[in-house]
Amino acid sequence: MAGRLDGTRILILETREEAQFSRLLADQGAEVLQCPMVAIVDAPDPAPVAAWIDRLIAAPFDDLVLTTGEGLRRLTRLARSLDRERDFVDAIGKTRRFARGPKPGRALREIGLDADVTTETPTSEGIAATLAKSDLRDHRVGLQLYPDKDHAALIGAVEAQGAVVDAVLPYAYDARAAEENVVTAIEEMAQGRVDAIALTSSNQLRRLFDVATARGYEARLREGLDATPIASVGPVVSDELRHYGLTPAITPPEGAFFMKPLISAMITSLNRRASRTAPSS
Repeated sequence: MAGRLDGTRILILETREEAQFSRLLADQGAEVLQCPMVAIVDAPDPAPVAAWIDRLIAAPFDDLVLTTGEGLRRLTRLARSLDRERDFVDAIGKTRRFARGPKPGRALREIGLDADVTTETPTSEGIAATLAKSDLRDHRVGLQLYPDKDHAALIGAVEAQGAVVDAVLPYAYDARAAEENVVTAIEEMAQGRVDAIALTSSNQLRRLFDVATARGYEARLREGLDATPIASVGPVVSDELRHYGLTPAITPPEGAFFMKPLISAMITSLNRRASRTAPSS
């Protein structure tokens, strides 16, 4: 990447996948304003989660699949509140542990354990492909799920190998609890305190407008977007922008619709903009 983003303030609308994007921007010197679009809360009904913990402790699973670090941390906290944390950790130690990418691995190390297998691709499809390399016939497989995802295909793939799946969903997303984050982000843009907003999914834009409309902030949002360069990761996001009557100011090269090319395009555009507005000596 030529140049850097030193001195810029970049707004990102945070979902699960945005942590890497935030790190990449910060590595280029940007001050990243993260706007969580949802709040993470414990499962509304803790009873099924506690029952899953009890089953794990009573008869440790043959295999345990952890899809998120957040999920393991929530399970550990609930076990602690039930005065079962030591038994919970001991039971996990008796399983073969699969981690969907590095984040569950980090959460395992926090309780003194390691992943036996880490998927190369941190997706449900990556988990299924990794598990397909193991003999799961007659295995009891504990599966920690995460919200806003249809896990039927993953569960079906594991069951198709002859395993019995015992799934748990230890947390939920609360969109309403995060609305104040969105209002704050709108104000930051409207007051000219953001150098660019970077969008990596069309859902982010829809959520932004949904909250603005519900809170009577749509005019203020449009004011902020008019004043703030919009960086779009690719054509799907750009089409959604046009649906709202907006045009991206920054896009990556054709066919390079990924985070790093988007950041390169942002560096080029924002540095060019800064050079145009810099006072001449």
